[in-house]
Amino acid sequence: MYAVIRSGSHQYKASVGSELIIERLPNQAVDSQVEIDEVYLLADGDDIVVGQPTVPGAKVVATVVEEFRGPKIHIFKYKPKERYRRRQGHRQTYMRLRIDEIVKGA
Repeated sequence: MYAVIRSGSHQYKASVGSELIIERLPNQAVDSQVEIDEVYLLADGDDIVVGQPTVPGAKVVATVVEEFRGPKIHIFKYKPKERYRRRQGHRQTYMRLRIDEIVKGA
């Protein structure tokens, strides 16, 4: 059984026991339970339910395993012959979720 869920602006395929790396969720600590109710698709063998846009009543229950930061991305802007140079860096914060349960909707 698996589900296609949305977190942030990304879609993920979640199955029970698997781990997902998603962008950081606000107000969630490590070892806390997270319920994601934006489920776009549920599949259980040959039985497939597609939401319009979401499956009503369906949710995915997960546990936050870890919060970490990704690699640093360097941004460098440059305009020739103008003495314009800008350096900037960015590190995105991610969360690792373990999928505990997929609840079917009505």
